[in-house]
Amino acid sequence: MNAIVVSDLHIGSRYFLRHNFENFLGNIPEDCELILNGDIIDDPNKKLQPPHKRILNLIEQVSHRQRVIWVRGNHDDSYDQNGFKHIHFKTYYTIENRLLIAHGYDFDEIMPRSQIFIKSFKLIHDLMIKFGSSPIHVANYAKNFELLYKVLRDNVMKNAVKCALENGYEAVICGHTHYPEDRVYNGIRYMNTGAWTESPAFYLQMIGNEMTLNPIVS
Repeated sequence: MNAIVVSDLHIGSRYFLRHNFENFLGNIPEDCELILNGDIIDDPNKKLQPPHKRILNLIEQVSHRQRVIWVRGNHDDSYDQNGFKHIHFKTYYTIENRLLIAHGYDFDEIMPRSQIFIKSFKLIHDLMIKFGSSPIHVANYAKNFELLYKVLRDNVMKNAVKCALENGYEAVICGHTHYPEDRVYNGIRYMNTGAWTESPAFYLQMIGNEMTLNPIVS
């Protein structure tokens, strides 16, 4: 099984590393599945500008020559899939009943219940921009609060591993947290492919039974 896994592109966001991802798409080996693990779209209700629409067109072109899987995330859950004839949309994806690929939002017990906390982050971030700070994605800004961010990441990881254990998987791959990592917890390998809203972006490459998490060097 050869595959490439990416997550959290947030196409349509001003933070999306569009040029990096376009170059990346052009270099994916044709013998690989491309697995898009959620939050590929930033806002399904927002009209995309032509440069961002082009990325979706390129993904569609890739799907004509090799298998493309789109695992829905919380941002793109309601995105209209009718424009894509060859992309396979999934809630989650499994490989050989050994590997579970899920975006991660369903494993998150913190963010869905902490909307006031999230809105406070965004408010502080917007105020900092008004006073001259450079804009960054709110998830990147939240990483300044290391302890709280670790609680979020560990919550997603532990619930993902629990799901893998209960269903007989050997490994689980998530996105959602915008934090690339490769860990073993309770005997289960947990990998997170990070996000394409900050540099370096990461992708996971599977060649046979080997899995590696790799940065994109700008």
